[in-house]
Amino acid sequence: MTGDSPRTGPSGGPVELTHINEHGEARLVDITGKSPTHRRARARCEVVLAREALDVLADHEEADRIFGEARAVGILAAKRTWRLIPLCHPILVGDVSLDFRIVDGFVEVEAVAEAFERTGVEMEALTACAGAALSIVGALRKFEPNAMIGALTLWEKTGGRSGLWQRSADGAPPRNI
Repeated sequence: MTGDSPRTGPSGGPVELTHINEHGEARLVDITGKSPTHRRARARCEVVLAREALDVLADHEEADRIFGEARAVGILAAKRTWRLIPLCHPILVGDVSLDFRIVDGFVEVEAVAEAFERTGVEMEALTACAGAALSIVGALRKFEPNAMIGALTLWEKTGGRSGLWQRSADGAPPRNI
């Protein structure tokens, strides 16, 4: 950003990024004073596929194999988020679940991550989705070299100071409840 005026957020105050200090340097968020709570996050993404690739998934046995592999990749990705995203805290992920739904023209991937920790599991849920989606793309690349992954979005989180946070069903900007 150029100019002399500071960047302002939606409330009109200065933007304060969690992983950037007052000097513009990367920093780890200090969670030492936080108490552990049950934390849960739900994320979704879409894997857009051509008809030929979707026809492969119409074979339930093949879909079970592809989604089973994608589930394992997503779980491993969630557990290793801190290694992939350098400023994430290493946390003990208690549970990760992934579900897959074939919709007209795409596969919806949904991941839920849970932990009893001092920091949230949003990045773990998002990473689980991305890893599972990449696994699906890899498994179907012979049939769909033009596959796209999109709409990677956090839909819900609970726990911690802010409590329940949800994105509206229509995907509109989030709201705190």
